[in-house]
Amino acid sequence: MNLKQLAATLGLSQTTVSRAMNGYPEVSEATRARVHAAAARHNYRPNTRARSLATGRSMTIGHVIPISTKHEMMNPVFSDFIAGAGEAYARAGYDMMLSIVPDDMEGEAYRALARRQSVDGIVIHGPRAADRRIALLQEIGLPFVVHGRASASAEGPANDDPVSFSWVDINNRRAFARATELLCDLGHRRIALINGLEDMDFAQRRRQGFENTLAARGIAANPNWMCSDEMTEHFGHDSAARMLAAETAPTAFLVSSMIPAIGVRRAVEAAGLKLGRDISVITHDDALSYLGNGTDVPIFTATRSSVRDAGRIAGTMLLEQIGDPESPPRHTMLEAELMLGASTGPAPAS
Repeated sequence: MNLKQLAATLGLSQTTVSRAMNGYPEVSEATRARVHAAAARHNYRPNTRARSLATGRSMTIGHVIPISTKHEMMNPVFSDFIAGAGEAYARAGYDMMLSIVPDDMEGEAYRALARRQSVDGIVIHGPRAADRRIALLQEIGLPFVVHGRASASAEGPANDDPVSFSWVDINNRRAFARATELLCDLGHRRIALINGLEDMDFAQRRRQGFENTLAARGIAANPNWMCSDEMTEHFGHDSAARMLAAETAPTAFLVSSMIPAIGVRRAVEAAGLKLGRDISVITHDDALSYLGNGTDVPIFTATRSSVRDAGRIAGTMLLEQIGDPESPPRHTMLEAELMLGASTGPAPAS
């Protein structure tokens, strides 16, 4: 079935059907849903090359990936985000382009994509405070959405004021404040933070939530119990093992990802301690497809948010921005759910 036949079947003009398939904002959601349902029913697939020629678009969304190991995006979290964003792209007939580049060539990669008109928009991953990529994309005029946020100052995020670009993020500061409050309510006073790279915006916000809550409870944060690095299992294990071997050790750990949290659990067990009785652990859980947090009872108490949903939201937001370039920036803040698992309990008596 071609476009003309599909339009005749629906009793709509070819222009309306084309605009509905291409995600133009002037088409109502009801009409868009009706067109997509009919297209699926009749196995209609738009001719991507023809659409590109007709619209002047590449029908492709870009993701630029630096090859350095010091990037939080290069883990299962990134894979789930891409899966969610890919769902949004596929529904709108868009393809995805992943560009792998050296760290010092990332800026030039964006300029080349814009110069060649290879993509219609970009998703920025792993934003840092005062992230230079944002100013660059604004300068070259390429639509983009940020997965996360980036404060204007290199000193880090002081508040959550609106900014001049679109983003999707979870409320990292509030999530880690709630997790810290729970540990304090359980009687813990010696609490460690195993965080992601702290030049990353999300890690700065999580540390703020942790430190601010301790201060509000009259507890001094111990710098020896706070560490940050790339979020690997080995980092979690080595950090926890070092702290547990000290004369005065933490009774609880707050961890920025399930991956280092698995390492923390390994260190706890190697020390002959029991998780949830001798040592409590709360982690952030991105609800990953291939790294589940137990079944009926979660293994870890966790602040939980679906990164796949974040990808779907970011992809949809970017497509809408491409369809309506004059629309103002949009911001989506997702709240993390605090889920109780088997890894937390009252602080030990001594």
